[in-house]
Amino acid sequence: MTLKFLSRQEELMLLSIWKLDTNAYGVTIRQNVTDLTGKYWSIGAVYDVLDRLTRKGLVSTVVGDPVKARGGKSKRFYRITKSGFKALEEVRTLQRKAWVDLPEPSFEKK
Repeated sequence: MTLKFLSRQEELMLLSIWKLDTNAYGVTIRQNVTDLTGKYWSIGAVYDVLDRLTRKGLVSTVVGDPVKARGGKSKRFYRITKSGFKALEEVRTLQRKAWVDLPEPSFEKK
């Protein structure tokens, strides 16, 4: 098995796409990641990661119908591919293995 490591940003984007399901496009993905992390994400930073995930074959895109309210522009929706789900599964498995036999983290001074 060849483990495909994901950056934390890639993992967050994939999880957001999965959560948003058929409503996963740039703006909603950005909002979900912002809500999840409590940090500001520029739309450019979001699209940078989405482009990288697309190049890696972990997500695919579907262009929606043009929307009059958007000046006739279409939304680009993102879907996780089989490879994307496999990468998420591998990350989850690795995380679980890494935490085995470790105590609950306590960051209080002793």
